[in-house]
Formats: sequence, structure tokens, C-alpha cells
Amino acid sequence: MKKKVFTFIKYALLLCVAVFLFITFIPKVYDVPQPQKREGTQYWNLPTGSKIAYTLIPAKGTKKPQPIIFLQGGPGGFISDRNIKILAPLAEDGYDIYLYDQIGSGLSDRLTNINDYTADRHKKDLEEIIKKIGTENVILIGQSWGSILATLFIADNAEKVQKLIFTGAAAIQPMRQELINTNPPDSLNLRKPPFSNKEANEKSKNIRMKVVSFLAKSFGIKLASDREADNYQTYLNNELNKATVCDTSKALKAEGGGGFYVQLMTVKSFSEIKDPRPKLKGSKIPVLIMKGQCDNQAWGFVTEYLELFPNYQLKIIPDAGHSISVEQPELYLKTIRNFLLQDIQYHKQ
Repeated sequence: MKKKVFTFIKYALLLCVAVFLFITFIPKVYDVPQPQKREGTQYWNLPTGSKIAYTLIPAKGTKKPQPIIFLQGGPGGFISDRNIKILAPLAEDGYDIYLYDQIGSGLSDRLTNINDYTADRHKKDLEEIIKKIGTENVILIGQSWGSILATLFIADNAEKVQKLIFTGAAAIQPMRQELINTNPPDSLNLRKPPFSNKEANEKSKNIRMKVVSFLAKSFGIKLASDREADNYQTYLNNELNKATVCDTSKALKAEGGGGFYVQLMTVKSFSEIKDPRPKLKGSKIPVLIMKGQCDNQAWGFVTEYLELFPNYQLKIIPDAGHSISVEQPELYLKTIRNFLLQDIQYHKQ
């Protein structure tokens, strides 16, 4: 009897191992949109080794000396037709506008060695992009992770930024954990979004992608192909988009283009970032900080920007979440436009 029980347990364990290996090592298929080629897409081949896809919206009329560069969220954010449409009116004010797919996302190249996806790599790519554009200084619009990238760039290149716009500002890295629990003033009437990033990740996760993530972060091993991993990122983004709005019925359907490995590995590199705060403190760059009323980023993260950049304007956008332009596209554009048209003045709130 004992021999039969032992045999049963042995084969049951072997079956469990076989099922686990099947689930883990057989590629998964996700029914999601694929990245679409966009008419007018151009490419930069950078000295960093990055091949970057970008779109230029040329200025109309008298051209301003400073172009606008849009830094998408992510990490590994890509540019959509919607991004281009929303920002295009700024070209009527004389601004060249550059939007680009960060390395590892969109129509830009994927890197063979995923350990090369770091915050420092993104910063160096941006430095080389500005050299390619051939301008003395620029205006940066940083959305979410794009705001972190902007701070890293400014720490070493403050003289190259004429004005700065943070939307949905994320935690300056390395992150100060204590800021998560900082309460906002009641007068701002901020609200929690109805859906969270945690819920999105819980809903989308599967065993294979857990193993893929572990092997990537621990050993730099790419178990899943870029295509499979990026398709999963699109699948995940469809849920994450619900956490970026006040009204989940208005959440965008995810488009193809998100980069899984660049997102994963860039976030992993945050712990290696040299603190930019000493170089940012007291910056004289005029700054606009836009925060949605339902932004999923902690208020304490914003307070750091207010402390480091004394020449700021803070605008709370009502009935908007982390992605302000989704629910308030007109107010988003109007607020940016007004800031750009203003003379440089000091604003404290």
C-alpha cells in the first residue's frame, strides 16, 4: 500500500513539474494591437547605439528658437497619433515639436542586452538627440516617467533647458519613501483614482511573465522574445490605462508599442541613479507643474518639485487623472500654451 502511495505521489509531482514547465516555457499569445508604422516617421542613429524613431511637427510662421521635446511616460513610452494630435496646435505658435519612441519601445530598436536599458542610457539618448537637433536649448514636456528623465537630464544640462513642463509628475529618483504618506492640502480637493496600478498588475499577471521578469532582473536573461514580451506589455497597459483617469469608462484602449524589457530594466536601474537633487535645488528654470485631480502619484512626490524648482506654477486640473490629456485635452493644451506664452516670472503657491 505504501509503495502505491509513494508511486502516486511521485507521478503527481512529476505531472505538476511538467505542467509548470509547460506553462513557464511555452510562449503565450496575446490578442493585442501591433505597433503601426506612421507616415513621416524619421530615425536618429545616436552615438549611444540607439536607433530612435521620431516625429517632427514643424513650426508654422515665425519659428521660435527653442523646440519642444515631449518625453513620454513609461519607462519605454512610445508616441501615438493621439500624442501628435494633442500637441500639434503648439506648432501654430512657432514651435518645432519633437516626439520620440524611447529605446526599446514603439518603432525604435530593441536592445540585444537588456541590461543596457537604464535610466542613464535614456538620459544619454536625450543628450544626443538635442545635439542632433542642433539647438542651444529646448523646452521639455515630461509626462510621468518623462518627468523623472527630465530631472536627470537637467541635473547635468540645466543650461540647455529654457522652460520645463511636468505633467503627472512621478517620484524623483532615487525615491524618498516617506513622501508617499504626505497628505495634500484639503484646499486642493484631490481624489484617489477609482482603479490602481496594483489592481491592473494583479489582473494581468501570469506565471510565465513572473518567471520572465525574474530571469530578466536577476540574470539579464531574455526568456520571452521581444515580440511576446511587448505584446504582454500592451495587454497590461490596457488595464494600467484605467488607473490614469478619474472615470474608467474614458480609459484609452492600449495601442501596440509599449516595451516590456525597457520598462522592467529601467525601473530596476533606479536604485543605481546618482541623486540629482543637489544639482537641481534652487533651479531658476521656469516650471509648470500640472497635476490631475485624480492623479495616482502621491502628493508628496509633487512637493519635491516645488522645493527644488522655486520658479514654478502649480495647476491642479479638475476631473482628470494621471494622463491629464485623456479627460481634459482642451484644458491640458490651454494650460501649456498659456505658460509658454508668458514672460518668465516667479510664482510660488
